[in-house]
Amino acid sequence: VQLQASGGGLVQAGGSLRLSCLVSGRTFGSYAIGWFRQAPGQEREFAAVINWSGVSISYADSVKGRFTISRDNAKNTVYLQMNSLKPEDTAIYYCASSARRVNSGSFVTHYQRESSYDHWGQGTQVTVSS
Repeated sequence: VQLQASGGGLVQAGGSLRLSCLVSGRTFGSYAIGWFRQAPGQEREFAAVINWSGVSISYADSVKGRFTISRDNAKNTVYLQMNSLKPEDTAIYYCASSARRVNSGSFVTHYQRESSYDHWGQGTQVTVSS
């Protein structure tokens, strides 16, 4: 499995960007896909995750209400629509895949952990100017 993140760039505060994560592999529809981000000098943190069917979704509190994750299984692609961007959203954004399915009660805690993911993309830089 290979993941390729794209769509990053430079945007002013209040602006929008849409990130894409293209996943190779014939079993894309069975993966949960998560987005993480790493700001300069900080640890990588969870941003959002979508399960294999698109029914279960979770967001970090810091992006809830501003970011929307979605997937198009026909295109093997997961999107992260980012609106109302803030300077503190500046980071390298990574997408990652997980082949393990968990029950709904464990969904949030499981997929917030980096260790729950099997494969990672190379990252795309998002810079938000004030």
